[in-house]
Amino acid sequence: MELGELSAGDTAWMLISTALVLFMTPGLAFFYGGMVRSKNVLGMLMQNFFAMGLIAVLWALIGFTLVFGDFGNAGVIGNFDFIGLRDVALDPVVLGSPDGLQLGLTIPLVLFAAYQMTFAIITPALISGATADRMKFSAYALFIGLWLLLVYVPVGHWVFGGGWITDMGALDFAGGAVVHMNAGAAALAVILVLGRRKGWPDEPMPPHSLPLTLLGTGILWFGWFGFNAGSALAANGLAAQALMNTFLAASAAMLGWLVVERLKDGRATTLGAASGAVAGLVAITPCAGFVGGLAPLAIGAVTGVLCYLAISLKTRFGYDDSLDVVGVHLVGGLVGTLLLGLFADTSINEFGFDGLFFGGGADLFLDQLVAAVATIAFSFVVSFVIAKALDVMIGIRVSEDDEDAGLDITQHAENAYAMF
Repeated sequence: MELGELSAGDTAWMLISTALVLFMTPGLAFFYGGMVRSKNVLGMLMQNFFAMGLIAVLWALIGFTLVFGDFGNAGVIGNFDFIGLRDVALDPVVLGSPDGLQLGLTIPLVLFAAYQMTFAIITPALISGATADRMKFSAYALFIGLWLLLVYVPVGHWVFGGGWITDMGALDFAGGAVVHMNAGAAALAVILVLGRRKGWPDEPMPPHSLPLTLLGTGILWFGWFGFNAGSALAANGLAAQALMNTFLAASAAMLGWLVVERLKDGRATTLGAASGAVAGLVAITPCAGFVGGLAPLAIGAVTGVLCYLAISLKTRFGYDDSLDVVGVHLVGGLVGTLLLGLFADTSINEFGFDGLFFGGGADLFLDQLVAAVATIAFSFVVSFVIAKALDVMIGIRVSEDDEDAGLDITQHAENAYAMF
């Protein structure tokens, strides 16, 4: 097949993958929604569903072009070649310069833009789990719009758009940096501006519906096959390997989390099973197309244990990460990104590099470390500035009375459950 020639099979798979990744955002809404108190469940669902509306519009207008315009320029931002989705219907398409990095798509460019749009949607939605129960809906809406353009877009170009991180040699198959560390660092920044929930940590705030959380976990796990295997951008062996890696890492992370939870607390919980599985899915995201064999089991097991231990940090250091976005997504993304520097195997993907355990030395691990530090630092600083500016201008936190009453009734004039 010639460079840029379209494939019906690849196109069919990527249509399915795009739908799978979009389905993850309602799954995330249920995952988070079950963990909040009943008076805030609609507020959580609305924040996630709203992202599907706002981010899609911004992505079409300017986000896609700033990430993928001038693909492979090793810079910090794209250009305006595709502004307003201009020329995205052209087939076939080869992104990149003749003497630089090229992406020879075998799918329509408009489908590639739609697939990447689903990533852009779920990433800011992840942040909502950290700010649960206390953030104004208006402030959330403004924050995620600004965050997409000022944080997600640059980091997306650095990694997905062939920018400086890719040029340096760091690897990120499906978004360990762009999605998970990026959102996790932003979540930490916003909650430092937002402050703690009223009564935290002294007042118990148990999940109101763990069945909803388990349902959301299942949807996320299902959709993650499109997230990771779809990032092969083709219906091929690499996609199959990424799918297997995704399944194994999630399973191993669930077991790792439950084992340490049982040893530490004397019981294995359904919330622990859900959180462990998601932690494994997060960690395998950067690795999915670069590792094979039993590596995903090791990556998942290590991540499950470390993420479980990481969630205790919020109590120790006093930051109120309501639904453990920092402990799962920031830490899980970081662990996966660094472990890729150990387990990467060019026999799985010839376009990658060998990690330390496969004879590649420490070069890839160091590149992964630089990419991680740069992503976390940039996201944290810019996210903090955005949140602080919005707090000064409009206030980002609801009043104490509104927090007591709940976000459902005060922000949306609705109740999730009709009680007769």
